Amino acid sequence: MPRSLTQRARRLHRLLVPLAAAPLLLTAASGSLYSLLLEQGIDAFWLLKIHTGRFGPLNLQPYYSILLGLATLVVIVSGVGILVTRPRHAMRER
Repeated sequence: MPRSLTQRARRLHRLLVPLAAAPLLLTAASGSLYSLLLEQGIDAFWLLKIHTGRFGPLNLQPYYSILLGLATLVVIVSGVGILVTRPRHAMRER
């Protein structure tokens, strides 16, 4: 893979990771916080709505899990692609 193509792939991966990580972190945090609050006897149902993709007037619930799954797969594939195409001499230096 030409160096410029590798650099573009890394740049694209660095762009995709925060875009995919933000909703994943939001989903994990809202689900965990909801469980913790429920153990304390507090039913924060609004956290469940966020957890499943309902953000006030913006309702992504029908598509949210599919979007999270696709974003995760895209980031994994791009990361593995970068790892596999890394030149051998670069792997020895680390």
